[in-house]
Amino acid sequence: MKYASFRMRSGKNVHGMVTRLEWLSTSRDQSHYQLTLSSRLALMGYTRQCAVYQNQSVPEVVEQVLRKHGLEGPDFEFRLERTYPPRELITQWRETDLQFIQRILSEVGIYWRTMMDDVRDLDTYIFADSQLNYQFDVQLPYSEPSGLFDGAAESVWDVRTWHNIATGTVATRNYNYRTATTPMDATVSVRNDAVTTGEHYRYAAPYRVAGDDASPEPETESGAFYARIHHERELNRSARIHLFSNAAHLTPGQVLEPQGDVITALQEGVFLTLVTFRGARDSRLHVSVWGQPYTERYCFRPVEVPRPVIPGTLPARIESREKNDIYAHLDEQGRYRVKLDFDREGTESGYGYLWLRMAKPYAGETLGWHTPLTDGTEVAVAYSNSDIDLPYIAYALHDSEHPDHVNRDNHTRNVLRTPANNKLRMEDRRGEEHVRLATEYGKTQLNSGHLVDAQGQRRGTGAELRTDEWGTIRAGKGLFVSADAQPKAQGEVLDMSAALKEIDRLNQQLQQLEIAAEQAQALKADVDSQIQMFEQRLKPLSEVVLFSAPEGVALTSGEDMQLAAGRNLALNAGEDFSVGVMGNATLLTGEKLGLFARTGQLSLKSGEGPIDVQAQNANMRLFAEKKLTLSSASNISFAGKKRITLVGGGSYLRLEAGKVEYGTTATYLRRVKRTMFAGAHSTPTSSVLMPLVEDLIKDGFFDEQFRILNDSGKPMANVPYFISTESGKTFKGVTDNQGLCKRVFSKEASKLTVWLGVQALERW
Repeated sequence: MKYASFRMRSGKNVHGMVTRLEWLSTSRDQSHYQLTLSSRLALMGYTRQCAVYQNQSVPEVVEQVLRKHGLEGPDFEFRLERTYPPRELITQWRETDLQFIQRILSEVGIYWRTMMDDVRDLDTYIFADSQLNYQFDVQLPYSEPSGLFDGAAESVWDVRTWHNIATGTVATRNYNYRTATTPMDATVSVRNDAVTTGEHYRYAAPYRVAGDDASPEPETESGAFYARIHHERELNRSARIHLFSNAAHLTPGQVLEPQGDVITALQEGVFLTLVTFRGARDSRLHVSVWGQPYTERYCFRPVEVPRPVIPGTLPARIESREKNDIYAHLDEQGRYRVKLDFDREGTESGYGYLWLRMAKPYAGETLGWHTPLTDGTEVAVAYSNSDIDLPYIAYALHDSEHPDHVNRDNHTRNVLRTPANNKLRMEDRRGEEHVRLATEYGKTQLNSGHLVDAQGQRRGTGAELRTDEWGTIRAGKGLFVSADAQPKAQGEVLDMSAALKEIDRLNQQLQQLEIAAEQAQALKADVDSQIQMFEQRLKPLSEVVLFSAPEGVALTSGEDMQLAAGRNLALNAGEDFSVGVMGNATLLTGEKLGLFARTGQLSLKSGEGPIDVQAQNANMRLFAEKKLTLSSASNISFAGKKRITLVGGGSYLRLEAGKVEYGTTATYLRRVKRTMFAGAHSTPTSSVLMPLVEDLIKDGFFDEQFRILNDSGKPMANVPYFISTESGKTFKGVTDNQGLCKRVFSKEASKLTVWLGVQALERW
């Protein structure tokens, strides 16, 4: 490439680069060539790129591109009245570098004009954004050609003007997801003398703040700023002027002031926007000038160059600051960094592109569906309204390095799996449908349907909830666990009719037994509390756990099993009730213990050990409607510390200390072979010693007993009481005829709390 200069007789020099040379003809006298001399900026049209610029302003990006093409400080100058903010993203997409800078400069209304540096024989460029940087003081006489020789005096002539109706106002609106509820509207109407009407509404202009649309100098790159730029551009077309001239020094960017008798449109001057020159050795110089009336109300703005569009998506990869990071690299808004496949710049990992939102199937205020993407995942980047500077992540894809977890080998499965192998799997194979929700921690799983192992082999059907860790089932209102069938999932969720029917039937049987026990003067069962629980707790399932199975319920433990109830524990069976233990069986009651067999036998037997029946502080009675038999394969001993009385049919035998008495109303028959008489003698009794209160006190027990009196000081009988110690031990019962509670014993001194009446019953 060669630099060249075109010098005119008038002294005007044009410097540039030879971009085209065409040989036309050659004769003995001369050769003819056609040569194209272009600006250095024209060379930028031979470089076409796809590039990304981040966090730079428009002037900074333009300067970077110019310097990349070899232009240095003296070659260009920015004379800007505004300060331009950095943009988060500026994208060059399939544009030449010249098209690219023309586009981004036109977006913000920056124009440039070309100057000639005759010292260096180079063309230079001035970038400006206001009328202050027009080139003023360019004056030429206005003189129509007369057809006579004018001595080649420079002038302008043959003015033509066009006046057009212009848009009256420009309104802009944009949406910024970073400030989603902030209004982003601006409406601007620049003062002018043109005939205006209508409104130009522009949606999705590239700004983030609305700006003050009432200010003549709104915030740069705000909504009001862009509305003003667009309206100024509309007004630039409201009046056009064309002139002819022979002045070689005319150039775009000048304000021409025609001198003489001129029309009104030329009185304030003409801002030159296009100047063309035509001349030859056999003809004079012809200059065609296009411009617009000069005004201080608005500035010249270059024609807007539309942005290129990306109607589809572009491939990219999720990028983290750490290579192969096992966790997603997100910001506080849940956005991602990506590396676009077309970007050839070697940027630092995690900084190759701006933060991008990811499109999701569901979103809302702190809710939605977000499965984080990790480093290296392929994604498709789409663009809102096909705008190259409004990207977002449309979706993620599998590739050769990240193969799909659902393929031809398991094509019947629907699988959601995270990097840590948390999994939701739904099998659609007919006859083997199943759902699995699982996590690796503790191998916790919820499996339902056709259950399979890791190799896909059947291992059961139904539902399974399992974990290697702890498990909890918690239901605050109540829990119903049932094996009662509901075919095809038909019926109410809380259909407890089968379970409640069985409980109600057994309660009715128990009521009949209670009546029989009462008639037999046996200890009466507390059936009322069971019926109350059935009506108030089980039927509405109010804070209770109800188990039900039509064929049986089994509880098993390798070691211990405990059943505990704060009040009552009821066990009902429609037929048999069996308890078997290989060790000891203990039945302890705080008050009474009753055993009643309505129609059958009551049997109490010991295979080897003795049977010990005691009434430690009261009487013992044995009664039979028919025959009462006491027999022993060895000896039978009757011992009474005071006396023994045997009565049969009115006859009796009384044994007491130092006296034996017997009597009958009729015959006394004694059949013996021999009767012997000897001296006085007695046999010592081996009676069981009962622990007394005094003995407990001597053994170190603390005791207390309460008597309940009314307001007049009289004992109150049959008053329910509930006594609690500090250690949690409790005692309950009703007062006797003397108003006394049972004596309370404790191995340690303890504070006692006593509740009476209803308050006591509530704690039973």
